[in-house]
Amino acid sequence: MWSDMVGNLAGLAALALGWRRSLLTWPVQLLSGLILVAAYGAADLGGGVGKQLLVITVAVWGWRQWSVGRQGSGDGQIEVRFASWRERAALAAGAVVGTLLVGSLFTAFPALSWNPWPDAYIFVGTLVAMVAQARGLVEFWIAWLLVDLVGVPLAFSSGLPFSGLVYVVYLFLVLWGMRDWWLRSAARRASASSAERLEGAPA
Repeated sequence: MWSDMVGNLAGLAALALGWRRSLLTWPVQLLSGLILVAAYGAADLGGGVGKQLLVITVAVWGWRQWSVGRQGSGDGQIEVRFASWRERAALAAGAVVGTLLVGSLFTAFPALSWNPWPDAYIFVGTLVAMVAQARGLVEFWIAWLLVDLVGVPLAFSSGLPFSGLVYVVYLFLVLWGMRDWWLRSAARRASASSAERLEGAPA
C-alpha cells in the first residue's frame, strides 16, 4: 500500500514538473515506475509489472529527447508546440490500435488485468501521452485528459479511493498545464508568423 501511494505521488510530481517543462519530469517519472514495479511485484501482479516496465522505457526515451531538445532553446528548457495533423493522426491511430491489441491480450489472459478494456485504454493512453510529452506536443495534455475521464470514475467505482483522488489531482494539473503550454505555443506561433511577414515585406 505504501509503495503504491509513494509511486503515485511521484507520478503526480512528474506531471507537475512536466508542466514547468523541467527535465526532472523524466527521472521522477522513472522513479515512480520503479517504485510501482516493486509494489506490483510484491502483490504478484505480473501485468502491472509489465506495464510499468514499458512506462520506464518510455521515460528513459523521453529523458533523452528532452536532454537533446532543450539545448536549442533559449531558456534551457524544452520548446513546446502544437502537433501537426499527421502527428495527431499517428497518435490517435496508435491509441486505437494499441487499445485493441492490449485489451485483447488482457481479455485472453485474465491474470494480467481485472478489468481488461478500461485498463487497456488507460495504459495505452498513458503511453501515448508520454510519447507526445517527449516530443513537446501540447496534445500530450489532451491525451492525459482523456485518460482521466475514464480513470477517475473507474477508480472510485472499483473501491480505490486513493487512486481516484490521484486521478482527480491529475485532472487539475492537466488543465493548468494544458493552459500554460497552449498559450506558450500560441504565442510562439504568432511570433513566428510575424517574423515571416516582416521577412517577406518589401524593403
